[in-house]
Amino acid sequence: MTPDLIDSNDSLERQNEKLLRIVSTLMRRVEQDIDSSGVAYTQFQRAVMLEDEVRARTRDLGRALDLLNESNAKLAIANQETEAARADLANAIETVQEGFALFDAREKMVMCNSRFGMHMGDIREALKPGLSFRDYVRKISQSRYLSLPPGETAATWEARRMERHKDSSVIFNVRLTGKRWIQVSEHRTASGGTVILQTDVTDIVRLERQERERLIDDQARLIRATLEHLRQGVCIFDSFGRLVGWNHRVSELLSVQVKRFQLGSKFATIVDHFRQSYTFSDGITPDYIVQWSEEEDTPRIPLSFEIQRGLDVTLAVFMQEMPDKGFVISFTDITAERAAIRAMTEAKESLEHRVFERTLELEDALAEAERANASKSRFVAAASHDLLQPLSAAKLYVASLENDITDAEPKTLLSKASNALQSVENILGALLDISKLDSGLAHTHISNVNLGMMLRQLDDEMRPTGVAKGLDFRVVHTRAEVSSDATYLRRILQNLMSNALRYTARGKVLVGLRHLPGKVRVEVWDTGPGIPEDEQDRIFGEFQRLNATASAADGMGLGLAIVDRACALLQHPLILRSELGRGTVFSVELPLARSQPTQPQPAGFGCRPLPYDVSNLVVLLIENDDELRNALTITMEQWSVDVLTCKSGQEALDLLDEIDMAPDVIVADYQLDDGEDGLDAIRRLRDRCGMVPACIISANRSTELVQDCAQSGLPLMYKPIEPAQLRNFLRHPAQV
Repeated sequence: MTPDLIDSNDSLERQNEKLLRIVSTLMRRVEQDIDSSGVAYTQFQRAVMLEDEVRARTRDLGRALDLLNESNAKLAIANQETEAARADLANAIETVQEGFALFDAREKMVMCNSRFGMHMGDIREALKPGLSFRDYVRKISQSRYLSLPPGETAATWEARRMERHKDSSVIFNVRLTGKRWIQVSEHRTASGGTVILQTDVTDIVRLERQERERLIDDQARLIRATLEHLRQGVCIFDSFGRLVGWNHRVSELLSVQVKRFQLGSKFATIVDHFRQSYTFSDGITPDYIVQWSEEEDTPRIPLSFEIQRGLDVTLAVFMQEMPDKGFVISFTDITAERAAIRAMTEAKESLEHRVFERTLELEDALAEAERANASKSRFVAAASHDLLQPLSAAKLYVASLENDITDAEPKTLLSKASNALQSVENILGALLDISKLDSGLAHTHISNVNLGMMLRQLDDEMRPTGVAKGLDFRVVHTRAEVSSDATYLRRILQNLMSNALRYTARGKVLVGLRHLPGKVRVEVWDTGPGIPEDEQDRIFGEFQRLNATASAADGMGLGLAIVDRACALLQHPLILRSELGRGTVFSVELPLARSQPTQPQPAGFGCRPLPYDVSNLVVLLIENDDELRNALTITMEQWSVDVLTCKSGQEALDLLDEIDMAPDVIVADYQLDDGEDGLDAIRRLRDRCGMVPACIISANRSTELVQDCAQSGLPLMYKPIEPAQLRNFLRHPAQV
């Protein structure tokens, strides 16, 4: 058989038919044309082969038909089972008490039971398979059986329902006409479809409402019982100002018949009773409280006031708004309290009068003592300030003469005069400190203080005195930072160290530190004569010196008094331990500073002179005291400094405008004439000349001035002015 005689794509029946026709044709030709060449036999063999193949194909076709019949039979059975399952599912869904509907992933209804939408007869016929979910929601929103909430339209309800459809699972209640309620439960299936269950919950809602009404009735009875047990009279009004609740106590307090309190009575009507019988306090009037009760736009603030009926009854009234815009009023009888207060007031006035009469003399004596103390403090402060001006000029004059005089004898006299002036300065400074501490005018500025830097500066100052006396003077250095007032702390340590050097004739003076939890203790040890125990309290008083033979140059006994008062002001514990013949130790405990940067030290203070030539430096000096201005001018001119002198800031501005130049440095007194101060003068001069280096000189040692100068970035030099300190500042003015 040639491949092109049979088409393999034909069915088995068609292929068999073709083979049979071929066999028949070949047999016929064999019978008609038999020759000796054997062609006929060959054709016969082909026919036999074709017949075998036809027979094999026929068997295959039979087997295929058997398989097809078997498959058709199984398919029929499966269809029967599917129909039975569908019928069972439909029957099962139909037996469900709730309304049921299934939408596929394309939002089309697949099936629903007869109870789905049964409460909406006008749309029940439209709920069929193929209905889209949006059309289903739209029909629900337009049904006459749907009871829309107040203020909501069918379109807004539909939009809100579609918004909730976006959730994978949602349950909500829908109110229908006829006081019926349907609970809708919607859930998403795994294939993206939607299942909706509708449950009639009317009976449950009615039971809940009945239970709620019962609870409300119980609460109302409880509230009524509570109101009746209150000692206060209470009235409750709704948002329209109508009486909705009260207790019998209110009629007793207001002396109003109970029948006047009727459900629905207007608040304004009850207020009319107040107009006739009561007077109001705290600026409240009946018209005002009526206006308060009728306020609707803004929340009402609570009102509290008192009303009085003659002198016999006083009631405290409190009015407060409730969440529903109603309000409640309470009346409390405070007649007894007010009577007790009046009695106490009368007794107090009587007692005060008697006390006043008996204490007049004491008050007069106390006032006289306070005036004397204040006068003393003001006198000391004023005298110290006034004396510091000429004292500063005198020291500068003496310093100028020391540079000009070379003879030994006059130079010795000038040295003694300088020492005497220094003693006067020390005494005035001590008196000024005592005056400020006693008058209560001392102010502190607590900051982080570098204790190590302060001790190094005091070491430089005190060491020459210790060396001159042949003492072993040692100061233990530290890196500790403490929290204190830098000015007062320096004065405390300076007085303790100078006191130890003054009273120690031989041996040593040691300034050491002990670190304690959260604080450090500075201790000043000496090998002096010691202090008797019975004298240890007395030495902290003014003008107390144990060594009676000491001269005024050695101090007036004010150092320890200043230390004691300053430590008390700063709340730094001061401890004294002493042993006769062996020495004394003073200790001051200081709190460690917090982790903040140390306050910078003003430029020009405590610094060693730098190799900077001050000759030909132009200094603008503003000082209203003629003598001090002249002394400062002479002192600076000896250093080859060109000095421009002025009495005020305005005179300095006029002078600079006249000579048309800017100074290199400005030195200004703080307290000038006509209420002007040096800070303002420097500020005005810098506005004209730029940021010229400047400093303030003053006899004012207040903490406020220190803070003002620090904020302005200006160094402060106290009067009397030390020439070395002034020259040190002029040598490096650019560091300001």
